[in-house]
Amino acid sequence: MAGSYTVRRVKVAIQGERGAFSHQAASELMPKTDVLPCARSVEVFDALDYLQANCAVIPVENTLAGPVGEHLDLLCEKDVFILRELRLRIEHNLIAAPGVTLKDLRQVFSHPVALDQCRNFFRQHIEIEPVAFYDTAGSVKHVMASCLSDAGAIASRQAAEEYGGKILQSGLEDDKQNFTRFFLIQKKKKIVPNADKTSLVFSLKNVAGALFKALSVFALRDLDLSKIESRPVRGKPWEYMFYVDVLRGEDEAMRKALDHLGEIAGFVKVIGDYPRAK
Repeated sequence: MAGSYTVRRVKVAIQGERGAFSHQAASELMPKTDVLPCARSVEVFDALDYLQANCAVIPVENTLAGPVGEHLDLLCEKDVFILRELRLRIEHNLIAAPGVTLKDLRQVFSHPVALDQCRNFFRQHIEIEPVAFYDTAGSVKHVMASCLSDAGAIASRQAAEEYGGKILQSGLEDDKQNFTRFFLIQKKKKIVPNADKTSLVFSLKNVAGALFKALSVFALRDLDLSKIESRPVRGKPWEYMFYVDVLRGEDEAMRKALDHLGEIAGFVKVIGDYPRAK
């Protein structure tokens, strides 16, 4: 029809299957978008490079398991920028096919991190074997597609809804203070008006006092660091990259700190200016 047009929906890449916690995070960060599931982390970033997705949602840190090192490395290597962050409460659910009961289970599939966060459940049910799988939601997909009557999976409530599974038990996680921090990233640099947090990565020469001098550029300007993480540099044994979160957006004090850091560090890259998660 003359004058008609098609509105293309935004596509967001995630690591894992539909129904994974990354899918849940993407739904909160970018409602009403199409999800592009990727089997491997590097494929998420490739989807941005090859314009298969407009943006991506990646987990970078869990309060129990710690940082996701591969994603930190990719944030440094790839030309991407953080737009927003989200802290998602992680609730693990025991999921099986309809009609299957807890007494029927002999195996439970899930990602190794999820299994490790549900140790008490397996101590209480020694007859059930934990089996490592590549993805939480993928384990539900496997159980349902294979019509397993003696196996279940540990994953999100969204995964149960996605594949038609039944939740047998919720809140399997040992520690209820279980949160994962996610980043919404894209290729194009964009800073929203209320950005009040900066993430950056830098490297230093292995000389006495180098890290002290680097951190002093923030302390001298009363800039609050909420996190510092070191990652080994590939191909350079015993050399490290330092990932830092500063509770300040792009203003004069932050710009001067970055200029000062550039005089000390061999490499500096700002990977995001964004509103901090509440």
